Amino acid sequence: MIAGLVLLLIFQILGNVAEMYFHLPVPGPVLGMFLLLIALISYDKLAAYARPISLVLISYLAVLFVPAGVGIILHFERIKNEALPIGVSLVLSTILTIAVTGLVIKYSGIWLEKRRIRKSEEQCHE
Repeated sequence: MIAGLVLLLIFQILGNVAEMYFHLPVPGPVLGMFLLLIALISYDKLAAYARPISLVLISYLAVLFVPAGVGIILHFERIKNEALPIGVSLVLSTILTIAVTGLVIKYSGIWLEKRRIRKSEEQCHE
């Protein structure tokens, strides 16, 4: 489990370094998660290290929503005054997220199928 935690921290650090070095508008941990996704797709054996610690962290995911709930209660008046822009941005970002997720699933499925075919062809030639 320690190896998995180290793996997650390494990719978070890589994401932070990439954000600072390339001055990207994406948070470092998000970049790190994307890099981890690429690594997990590319190297199947990494999942064995990441899976145990990931299951533990997911079990505590609900705790991370407590500060957001407190913030909503604390700033309720301001949120009420700006409900329309907040609502519009939530709807548009949700639609965009669904569209991008669909495209990622579609094209990653195509990529994985090509990868599977290539691996099976390599095994046939051996």
